[in-house]
Amino acid sequence: MAVAQPAAGRMARPSRLRRLWDNLSIVFESRVATVGLSIVMFWLLVGVVSLFWTPYPPNATEFQQNLPPNSVNWLGTDHLGRDILSRLMQGTQVILLKTRLPGDTDLVLPGGVAIWGVLGSLVVGSILGLNAGYRGGWWDQGIMQVLDALIAFPRIVLYLVAIAALGQGDLVVILAITVTGAPGVARLVRSLTLDIKTRDYIRAAETRGESPWYIMFREILPNARGPLLVDAMLRVGYAIFAIGTLGFLGIGLPPPDPDWGNMVNEARRNIFVNQWGVIWPSVAIASLVIGLNLFADGLREELSRYQK
Repeated sequence: MAVAQPAAGRMARPSRLRRLWDNLSIVFESRVATVGLSIVMFWLLVGVVSLFWTPYPPNATEFQQNLPPNSVNWLGTDHLGRDILSRLMQGTQVILLKTRLPGDTDLVLPGGVAIWGVLGSLVVGSILGLNAGYRGGWWDQGIMQVLDALIAFPRIVLYLVAIAALGQGDLVVILAITVTGAPGVARLVRSLTLDIKTRDYIRAAETRGESPWYIMFREILPNARGPLLVDAMLRVGYAIFAIGTLGFLGIGLPPPDPDWGNMVNEARRNIFVNQWGVIWPSVAIASLVIGLNLFADGLREELSRYQK
């Protein structure tokens, strides 16, 4: 008598945890991606630790001004006598871990300004790119002409226009990053869609009578996630540079929370007296962006190798 073996079938199918580990193992097979991920994880750890502990209150002016690194202030103090290490740790939260909502400084969203800005550009860009690539015709022409017009403007000009119109704030910076990043994402998604929509499984979905929205978001977008993930890592680095640039110009994130660009802007006025106030936040910005770029490059290399 034949006996059904459902347990064997279930054991043959890998669990979600196993599939997650298989995906993560791709990263560790690349030395470049591993080094980049290690740098990013270091700054994430610094941000998480700063949620619960900093050596001193970040905005407290209780030390001598312009001190070099010493046993009390490990990274020195700035021109107002604030501990640089505490402010550097606090600035990591703004970039990667929390977003302050307007009107109430105690109300925050999980996820930093750079993360939300990139997520916004991915959502908007993916919707526009999918419609342009899959529908074609006037959809493609109209969407791409508008996006090409946005790309023609320098990014810093769009940042200044958004901040001048809406004022300073975390959500304004997120909006500016979204608007400037969405055209690039849309062009990438469009190019991927033009290739994927010629595949047989797309024809099969159309034959079944699936709607265009189903095909775009259930058939095309999941098969474009690899290049989009790599692009997202790079865009987080661009967003961090943008936040640093706006902070350096004095029009970025508002006080009281320090951001790295604003720290450089404040310290440059006393650079001949105290260089450490410029060096440490600059190193933080550069190292985090380099880590994201290394992670993205290594991930792209491994994904392309697996696709061959």
